[in-house]
Amino acid sequence: MSATHDIESTLTDRYQTTVPETVRRALRLGKRDKIHYSVRPNGEVVMTRAEPSAGDDPVLGQFLGFLARDLASHPERLLAVDAALVQRLRSLVGNVEVELDVALPADDE
Repeated sequence: MSATHDIESTLTDRYQTTVPETVRRALRLGKRDKIHYSVRPNGEVVMTRAEPSAGDDPVLGQFLGFLARDLASHPERLLAVDAALVQRLRSLVGNVEVELDVALPADDE
């Protein structure tokens, strides 16, 4: 991009905005991509495309996006978990305690 472009967007009451198409193209942004902001001492803000961190899983993100779209398109497919299934699951795990905030061990451990 050789020329400078001046582009504006408007903040909503909740301080949200839409990233203009020209900016999305320049940064190669897609849905669910992250944006990085660098605030300089003079008050200038530089916006760049954030690089995915090691913890980001693009496959999981795509799968969760698929699930969200499918649920929105076909809410009639959503079924409640019945008591029999809950009881069956409890019988399979017994008294195993699970700590959801603890990382799983690596395969080589």
